Amino acid sequence: MLILIAGPYRSGTHDDPKLIKQNLNKLESAALPIFRKGHIPMIGEWVALPLIHLAGSTKIGDEAWQEIQYPIAHRILEKCDAVLRIEGASKGADEDVRIAQERGLKIYYHIEDIPYAEQ
Repeated sequence: MLILIAGPYRSGTHDDPKLIKQNLNKLESAALPIFRKGHIPMIGEWVALPLIHLAGSTKIGDEAWQEIQYPIAHRILEKCDAVLRIEGASKGADEDVRIAQERGLKIYYHIEDIPYAEQ
């Protein structure tokens, strides 16, 4: 499965780069266990951040950032099989879950609940 890892990125950080990095690290910490279960982990920021940079963004929340940050996750969800929603308040992650549910995707809340891929 291609599994989107959804959780806080900017939420609760007041745009403090150190706190944002901590949030990204938490998202990324789920990626290797998903991979080891035989799946492909995906985090929207892995795709969004380089595009945001290329679009000329100069600060979090500017026009280029808004154009890409949330829409990229919604586009990724069109290709995903499931979502892992990690803990923490996040309107963006909640929206990802809502969209995934509408599309009939499986939602996981704990890595342990994700099955191993059939070989």
